[in-house]
Amino acid sequence: MRPRLGPARDQGPRPTCLAFAASDLHAAIRQGWTPLSCEAVFFRAQRRSGRPASVGTTLSALLEALRLDGQPAETDWPYLAVTPANDAAWLPPASPGHSYMRAGTSASVDWRHLIARLDEGRPVILMMTLSRSFYGPDPDGVVRPSDEEQPDPALRHAILAVGHGSVDGEPAVLIRNSWGGAWGQGGHAWLTASFLGPRLFGMALLDEDDDVSSRSAAA
Repeated sequence: MRPRLGPARDQGPRPTCLAFAASDLHAAIRQGWTPLSCEAVFFRAQRRSGRPASVGTTLSALLEALRLDGQPAETDWPYLAVTPANDAAWLPPASPGHSYMRAGTSASVDWRHLIARLDEGRPVILMMTLSRSFYGPDPDGVVRPSDEEQPDPALRHAILAVGHGSVDGEPAVLIRNSWGGAWGQGGHAWLTASFLGPRLFGMALLDEDDDVSSRSAAA
């Protein structure tokens, strides 16, 4: 499903990976391709959960923000390259544009369930722990860990699954990252079942039916 999405975006040093994965999924299941505001949904999720801009959001807060607040187009509420130094001054733009809402739900962590959703043409948000090899996919766009490599539970990351296939005869999932186009192949890479399985701790889906608000996002 990679052609349904535009160029991979870059979250930079901020803890916004889940907002990027959800925003790209939301945009992918709408008509056409209009990037949606990662800043808006991250801001709304953090405000709802009482968390600062300097830490990652939770899946429950993000899904609530998408359902109740929505998100405008990226051009209406641009992404900030660095974490705001003052949370009190972290505010929406004066005219954030129309908000597009979307319901979603967490899903059980199950490989067969993941493949079934991809076969239905539904990208899936994945939450995983990281290890060294994830930072540098090989020239074929495959993450190949060493035999002794172990996931680091302190390093958590969210990505978007957009396809599946096999690598050297092993089932694999094609994922879209939020570290820019220089990572992997245009921001995408293949993760094998043996690599992803032990690291995967969460999955989420967004509803395919549009729920578009005609109001502007509230400040």
